[in-house]
Amino acid sequence: MGTMRVRHVHGDRFEIDVRGHVIAVDQPVQDGGADSAPTPTELFVAGLTSCVGFYARRYLVRHGLPDDGLTVTGQFDMAVKPARVDNINIEITLPKAVPADRREVLLAVASHCTVHNTLTHRPHVRVGFADRAAGDTQVSASSPLQRAATPPTRPRGRRPGAEGTTATSPRW
Repeated sequence: MGTMRVRHVHGDRFEIDVRGHVIAVDQPVQDGGADSAPTPTELFVAGLTSCVGFYARRYLVRHGLPDDGLTVTGQFDMAVKPARVDNINIEITLPKAVPADRREVLLAVASHCTVHNTLTHRPHVRVGFADRAAGDTQVSASSPLQRAATPPTRPRGRRPGAEGTTATSPRW
């Protein structure tokens, strides 16, 4: 099992240790933070965006195609009640030398990256206390993260203007 440890630094700033790599998170000034690092939500979307990029690059390299100029952009919208990421749009900009007949397969590969697969095949998430006093009852919030029973409040899918040299990930 992969493990990471998050340590409070000060204010809204935390440091995340992942296999010896330290990543910081904070909140924007308008939300009470110092804006010294991305927010956890931004890192969540960045994780998905970089995973798509990783899979796209691996496809290009495996097929002897150029990867110079490969860019992946992630955009997201928030929802409220409960606060969460509501829509994510990932766009891949391919190097010009990548043939058009490779785009569809590359998109299929990139859109099945590990992070995207995790979002479409929801993991079981358990939040609890690391230690407890003798005799205390363990308290946790645990759920299998199921899709909301209510329909989305706005249409999902391709963002207007997503045509051109970019490919948009399929809806999920």
